[in-house]
Amino acid sequence: MSGVSFENVVKKFGEVGVIHGVDLTIEHGEFCVFVGPSGCGKSTLLRMVAGLETTTSGAIRIGQRDVTGLDPSERGVAMVFQTYALYPHMTVAENMGFGLKMTGHPKAEIESKVAAAAKILKLEQLLARKPKALSGGQRQRVAIGRAIVRGPEVFLFDEPLSNLDAELRVEMRVEIARLHREIGATMIYVTHDQVEAMTLADKIVVLRAGRIEQAGKPLDLYNDPDNRFVAGFIGSPAMNFLEASVSGEGLKVPGLGGAIFARPAASVADGPVTFGLRPQHVRIERAGTTHKVDMVEALGGVSYVHLMAANGSKLVVEQREDMGLRAGDQAGVSFDPAQAMYFTADEAGRRIR
Repeated sequence: MSGVSFENVVKKFGEVGVIHGVDLTIEHGEFCVFVGPSGCGKSTLLRMVAGLETTTSGAIRIGQRDVTGLDPSERGVAMVFQTYALYPHMTVAENMGFGLKMTGHPKAEIESKVAAAAKILKLEQLLARKPKALSGGQRQRVAIGRAIVRGPEVFLFDEPLSNLDAELRVEMRVEIARLHREIGATMIYVTHDQVEAMTLADKIVVLRAGRIEQAGKPLDLYNDPDNRFVAGFIGSPAMNFLEASVSGEGLKVPGLGGAIFARPAASVADGPVTFGLRPQHVRIERAGTTHKVDMVEALGGVSYVHLMAANGSKLVVEQREDMGLRAGDQAGVSFDPAQAMYFTADEAGRRIR
């Protein structure tokens, strides 16, 4: 079994703490994605698994082995970096087999493993080419092939698609998902792109400032976030957050026109709250006048209408039909109260369930 576990892992650079007591278990064969904003510690955690960064305290285990103090070569991992890091003077086959060659594996074994990896990645016709004759997507597949050839217990991906254009990113997402299904190995993938996380992951780990905000299945995090940060990070476009207040009268949300709505669940106490509503859960009322259309992003099958309330609050609405709205038009909004989420109005932004 080759799951990965973090036990109260801490990382400091000098006096500066960047990872603060992370506890996490990644099961054998699971595709786990670390997401979060720049500087949240996701790449540092990945590099600690690889042995490229030392662990200040705590333990990292791969399967039953404590690998915290082991050299990278002894950990049974293979890493795919953001840059392809291919040797320009070597062919595709030589690049893929180089690691095994350096560790003294027989030539016949290397050729066999390279051929097997090339078949999985559809690189058979490219084995004699050099990197300069490959597209960006082909180069990234070669880098992944180099990892496969090593036969690691755990695959590590550090933002491998960030250098590719939009079409190639979609293509490579499909390739990586298929690779995981075929190989069934444990994979840890780092990205700042929550769309990649949602489409690839069995488990998403949302990080902020070196701490885990929430970990779980993609749709669980989307439908049931623990706090405002997770709710705003998972989902595209992001959830709308509006200042609101609850009293004996009910719910008042100035950014929705100032009307009094039915009081939410009893768990939401009187006082200020943050009201959350996803763009697809807001409906535009063409005859209304509570909001001004600021901009319309027409993307073909879907449009995103950016509205502004009289108090300056902004609201994004997802639309599947063309209502003919243009910048400067007036409109109203409505919503299903059952789709709304509530968070504490303080900095922590904890979910009120």
